[in-house]
Amino acid sequence: MATLHILSHSPFTDSRLGSCLRLLGPDDGLLLSGEAVYALQPGSVARQALELMPESIALHALAEDLEARALTDLPSRLSAVDYPAFVELCCRYDKVNSWI
Repeated sequence: MATLHILSHSPFTDSRLGSCLRLLGPDDGLLLSGEAVYALQPGSVARQALELMPESIALHALAEDLEARALTDLPSRLSAVDYPAFVELCCRYDKVNSWI
């Protein structure tokens, strides 16, 4: 059963990103929003962990949050989505897990 995992907390303040990455299945997706987009900072340990994810796991981030934090050097596999696409992603997966 494919799950969309949604992270919104900074990867530098707690271990949610690491916990999430350990639980991702091969058909899952990961959506970064809010402070979680800081995981995409070039050279960070969080970015390296995201780049090591299997290619079968879809990586998404809210475009508005990327823009608000001026993040532009992004992984080629990343799909920047707007809010309508975010809703569509939630409908595409069997389950949605928000890492509150």
